Amino acid sequence: MAPIARLLDISLDTLLSFHGELTQEEIRDIVVRVDEKFKEQPYEEVFLCAKRELEKYPGSDQLTWQLAVILDAHRLLKEVPEPEKYDSFITECYTRAMKSEDESIRYSAAESLYNLYLRKEQYEEAEKCLEHFSMQNPEKKRRQALIFSRTGRPEEAYKAYEELLFSDYQMISMIFNGLYMMAIQEGDLEKASYFVDKQRALARIFEMGEYYEVSPGLELAAMEMDEEATIGIAEKMLSCIEQIQSFTRAPLYSHMTFKHTDGEFLAEMKQDLLKSFRTEETYGFLKGNERWEKLLGGS
Repeated sequence: MAPIARLLDISLDTLLSFHGELTQEEIRDIVVRVDEKFKEQPYEEVFLCAKRELEKYPGSDQLTWQLAVILDAHRLLKEVPEPEKYDSFITECYTRAMKSEDESIRYSAAESLYNLYLRKEQYEEAEKCLEHFSMQNPEKKRRQALIFSRTGRPEEAYKAYEELLFSDYQMISMIFNGLYMMAIQEGDLEKASYFVDKQRALARIFEMGEYYEVSPGLELAAMEMDEEATIGIAEKMLSCIEQIQSFTRAPLYSHMTFKHTDGEFLAEMKQDLLKSFRTEETYGFLKGNERWEKLLGGS
């Protein structure tokens, strides 16, 4: 059997497993059955029961991870004599599941093992678990920040948390813009106005500066042909361009480093904005308005 296992690049346990694949329903039934046993039986007995189940199905990464979670959780929920003596087995299960071909199982197992090490204040081991998190997963940075804060690295923790806030602002702003566009497509200007207000409030809460607080309402004001509102927003946007990066000086991002925007770029941005204001299709209704003509000619 051993040479065959090596040839197939699998473990002997997997080769000898009489049921290599379990359905989701079968896995759920096993997990529920084991979980129910904790109501009537001592932890040690249920632990041995779970261990036997895993010996039957060594090829099921999901079952391995889920039973490890159940065993890990119940020793926290009830008084268990020498709970640390189960660390080795539970850790081994998590580690095995982290090698799964299923990305969701790998991530879940890494998250569970991270939490286990964090509880035990084994921060170096917890940090290693983060290697199994996708770079695009914001939880990786958040959990890294938590380790920084607990291991005497406050500057790094602040920076990581601030980067998460800044990234979250951009994502949430795009989501509100998507909702706004859907409302416009439906012709529901009241709903569109609601989402504009949310974008403005978001910019204020995240200390993005006045430009980002006023600009979301420009398109809607023009669409409604509201001369006063459109001109007022346009004036504020033009006057705020030089402070468009005021968020770089906000206390909320004091540990982050931003690339400086030079005057030439800002001047070009101002001209592009004025050019867009001259679009007849969008702003033609303002033609002849002295205040608007002055804005376009004098800015």
